[in-house]
Amino acid sequence: MSTTPTSPAPGTTGRAARGDGPGRLQRVTGSRLLWPVLALVALLALNTAVNPGFLSVELRDGRLFGSLVDILKNGAPILLVAVGMTLVIATRGIDLSVGAVVAIAGSVACVMIAASPDPTSPAAALVAMTTAVAVCVLLGLWNGFLVAVLGIQPIIATLVLMTAGRGVAQLITDGQIVTVNNDTFTAVGAGFLVLPVPILISLAVLVAVGLVTRRTALGLFVESVGINPEASRLAGVRSRTILWTVYVFSGLCAGVAGLMVSANVNAADANNAGLWIELDAILAVVIGGTSLAGGRYSLTGTLVGAMIIQTLTTTVYSIGVPPEVTLVFKAVVVIALFLSQSPAARGALRPRRRRPRPAPAGGPPAGDPPAAAGSTGAPARPEQKVGQR
Repeated sequence: MSTTPTSPAPGTTGRAARGDGPGRLQRVTGSRLLWPVLALVALLALNTAVNPGFLSVELRDGRLFGSLVDILKNGAPILLVAVGMTLVIATRGIDLSVGAVVAIAGSVACVMIAASPDPTSPAAALVAMTTAVAVCVLLGLWNGFLVAVLGIQPIIATLVLMTAGRGVAQLITDGQIVTVNNDTFTAVGAGFLVLPVPILISLAVLVAVGLVTRRTALGLFVESVGINPEASRLAGVRSRTILWTVYVFSGLCAGVAGLMVSANVNAADANNAGLWIELDAILAVVIGGTSLAGGRYSLTGTLVGAMIIQTLTTTVYSIGVPPEVTLVFKAVVVIALFLSQSPAARGALRPRRRRPRPAPAGGPPAGDPPAAAGSTGAPARPEQKVGQR
């Protein structure tokens, strides 16, 4: 019994090959960046409705000024910390110590500048900033040692430095707010090269990390360690080295962010510098589409997430809501994100498929296709097997 193959409708093959039609729409709606981008657009639209000049940008004396520029500048430390946090979370880890590392970096730099023979010289600022970043790299090595070598859970390993680090920063500054007056140091947090220097530094780091992880095998190694550390080790990937690398890089990013924060105010405040920045960084990473379960990550999503966090903070301040409400809202967002990535929660929210009804006794099975067009309705003759008359 021969069957005639049915040909596709005219034009459908061409549309499928070009990626038009429902396929493209499904890819767009299924993109991890769709909802973060829509949320950012909604926040910007809300601010524009409250303040019609919110989106305006002005060039004065070779510098760009405006609310958008302020959001980018104030969000630069969050973005920088979030870039390092992205790689850590991609390895199925987390770094809660970045806020304390931010405080330590600013404390070391400001104390060294204030104690130098010439506190206003560029050399004093360069030596102090280099030393501060080196200290933060060592702190990242410490976290990597606890996680990669001793096998301590990342949340516990970094909680140690989160608790003790801010106390160390207070010991460095002797519990005082250390102020400095150094133009070279100030340029890191408040300088301009058309755009504010913090924006340029953060974007440069983001682009550099994106190029390195895409053009080399590092990005694949990070994902493989996050998906299955044991399998990646058996495949020849040095899992410990990857873990060391991401925690050291996270400490480096937090150290540079600490210099930005302190240089912006020309002072080191061990109590408040970098306070809750770890929460903002984690939110930015997860909002951007990186799963807390490790594996695939998105640096572009991290950029969008950092802008959402800073725009949300600016929105809350601009409409007169108390700052405490921002922390409550962020906590609610954290809970929602954890639930959205929980397999049990996603299974409960996923619509269940209907089971096919059983066929009635003696009748045709349920769901049989209708008779072909042109059939007479006469009972079909039984099919003959090969060699049977």
